[in-house]
Amino acid sequence: MSNAEVDRMGAVLARQKAAFTAAMPEGHAIRRDRIDRAIALLVDHKDAFAKAVSADFGHRSTEQTLMTDIMPSVGALKHARKHFEAWSRDEKRKAMFPLGLLGAKAKVVYQPKGVVGVIAPWNFPIGMVMVPMAGILAAGNRAMVKPSEFTERVADLFAEVVPQYFAEEEMAVFTGGVEVGSAFSKLAFDHLIFTGATSVGKHIMRAAADNLVPVTLELGGKSPTFIGRSADKAKAGQRIAMGKMMNAGQICLAPDYLMVAKEQEQDVIASVKSSVATMYPTLLGNDDYTSVVNGRNYERLQGYLADAKEKGAELIEVNPAGEDFASSNGNKMPLTILRNVNDDMKVMQEEIFGPILPVMTYDSIDQAIDYVNAHDRPLGLYYFGNDKAEEEKVLSRTISGGVTVNDVLFHNAMEDLPFGGVGPSGMGNYHGLDGFKTFSHMRAVYRQPGLDIAGMSGFKPPYGKSTHATLARELKK
Repeated sequence: MSNAEVDRMGAVLARQKAAFTAAMPEGHAIRRDRIDRAIALLVDHKDAFAKAVSADFGHRSTEQTLMTDIMPSVGALKHARKHFEAWSRDEKRKAMFPLGLLGAKAKVVYQPKGVVGVIAPWNFPIGMVMVPMAGILAAGNRAMVKPSEFTERVADLFAEVVPQYFAEEEMAVFTGGVEVGSAFSKLAFDHLIFTGATSVGKHIMRAAADNLVPVTLELGGKSPTFIGRSADKAKAGQRIAMGKMMNAGQICLAPDYLMVAKEQEQDVIASVKSSVATMYPTLLGNDDYTSVVNGRNYERLQGYLADAKEKGAELIEVNPAGEDFASSNGNKMPLTILRNVNDDMKVMQEEIFGPILPVMTYDSIDQAIDYVNAHDRPLGLYYFGNDKAEEEKVLSRTISGGVTVNDVLFHNAMEDLPFGGVGPSGMGNYHGLDGFKTFSHMRAVYRQPGLDIAGMSGFKPPYGKSTHATLARELKK
């Protein structure tokens, strides 16, 4: 990477910061116009984006990209457009007694932070730029974007179309590999949001720390799926199969492994297998089924399978039409269900991010809860069952970024719910009001009345009778 590219990023950041400062305060009409332009960018170029994603992946259907990238982005932007004026209102707070009685006033003012950096992943390369953009623009910020180098055509398309809708002082895109991303993460943004692997998130946080840039980290982890004894096994199998097969399992919230009652293991596996066969009677030539993104990730996943087999796992390949994947020249993979897994296997140590589904068994639900609690806190957690007491036990005794009950993934689709991780699965939230707050500065404003409050309360030297009276009153148990 040339120094010129690094200089350009720094120059654009300086121009965006200068433009932001010069324009303060910007009215709601300007924010609304930017949101409108972001929606237009997506709708006008939705087919081009879908083609670019498919080319980057080796294959992904237009319908899936429209449903999982374009539609959620447009939905988030429309939700922000509808509500941001209400979100932006000053929030009255109570002045402490007795100051409120004496005329003091307190409030919180939501101000934009300035320039927000966005580092996006490859698995949903449009949505992970434009869904957070809803909160960024609604809060009144400018944005600089670094798309993933693994989806190069999508990155190039962003670089081509964003200037058609936004001045560089409003939104700018920077493409390139690891060196560009590293330099980007070191810039002195007013906020930085990164979506990607936990291991990379650690580097991002270190880089941001040098400039004390606040970060929102949307990471991943191993999202467990509890299947209670009371669960409808057919329904659970259908929903797990849909969530695991979507995008070929390349989803940060994909059900990573199942926790199943020992005596129900075979029934659950059979339900998942039959559900996959119903949705995907064939795989290799099926437009609805996505390819693993590249050879590097394909080999990583094959390595997990080989390691698990070597260490005693039973591999159940779900290949409804008995197709010959070994002879295909692409990176598509069938779902492989793994039985008899343990923590010595790589597949149980790392986020899978692909069509592999380990199954663990339990004797009691407490045993399953203890296993989850002995590992890193996940981004998502799923519970299937009709036993309300057991559901409450699972939810109250575990911690995760979010939860969906009797399905998978769907808490992420709720724009009014905060989306984010906890611990190794991330920090901070976005979506809806929570995204607006993430990308806003909550400024405390206090207005003092005309009375000599400091003198009346004994704060003003020389300390004396009123000072002692205040201390005696306040320092009681």
